[in-house]
Amino acid sequence: MANILKGKAVTDSINEKLINDVNILKDKGIVPTLAILRVGERPDDLSYERGALKRCELLGVQAKTVVLPLDVSEKDFFDTLNKLNEDITIHGILMFRPLPKHIDSEKARQMLAAAKDVDGCTDLSLAGVFTNTDLGFAPCTAEAAMEILHHYNIPIEGKRCVVIGRSLVIGRPVSMMLMHENGTVTTCHTRTRNVASITKEADIVIVASGQMDSVGAEYFRAGQTVIDVGIGWNEEKQKLCGDVKFDEVEPIVENITPVPGGVGGVTTSILLKHVVESAKKIGKH
Repeated sequence: MANILKGKAVTDSINEKLINDVNILKDKGIVPTLAILRVGERPDDLSYERGALKRCELLGVQAKTVVLPLDVSEKDFFDTLNKLNEDITIHGILMFRPLPKHIDSEKARQMLAAAKDVDGCTDLSLAGVFTNTDLGFAPCTAEAAMEILHHYNIPIEGKRCVVIGRSLVIGRPVSMMLMHENGTVTTCHTRTRNVASITKEADIVIVASGQMDSVGAEYFRAGQTVIDVGIGWNEEKQKLCGDVKFDEVEPIVENITPVPGGVGGVTTSILLKHVVESAKKIGKH
């Protein structure tokens, strides 16, 4: 039976520190503020927004929701984004993507001010991750995976780490973050051969394949730590599932994150942590 690395303990620890930081900032007259920029009413955007707003309320972070209609003109969208970039009372911007096809998504991503890019999507933020420097912020999901390893005192230095997935949202940034902490990292992807033989050699496996229930018992051995980043609705099982076949893998490995209740909740706390960090930086100027 594996140790279940629950996200709630990690989230509680982060939240406790954040509430203290928010109170200190408010004493200085700074109210950490997150702007949520949404176009239309996509159900997954609304779900994430609800979670973020609830967490803002809990931590004392102010939230400003800016909702634009699905048929908003490209000019009006960019004017709105620009105003949020220039508004000194806003410390972080969460811009929901994908954007409607008539809006240049790449231009929008690059136009977002890196100092307010609390979701870590701009090239400057990603450059900060790759160079291990203080440019923008790391993608929240990648940082959440690292935060879980830190909270449960799972050593990274000198360990063999395998990441399944190479997206800019999780796979590549988390590989770099593991490397910065002296892990020896292998990144697997759709063209990698014999992935199971590679993962079996690892001490830490972070699974972000984007394919629900795709990684089973044959990928693992005793003594490993597994961080499952995936989450999706399984119609057949009528429940949320990750990329890892939890019921198969949990009896084999030493540590594993559950889905739900693992990485997801921590991701929202990281988003708010970034807002507070941004408010601290702006407060120094």
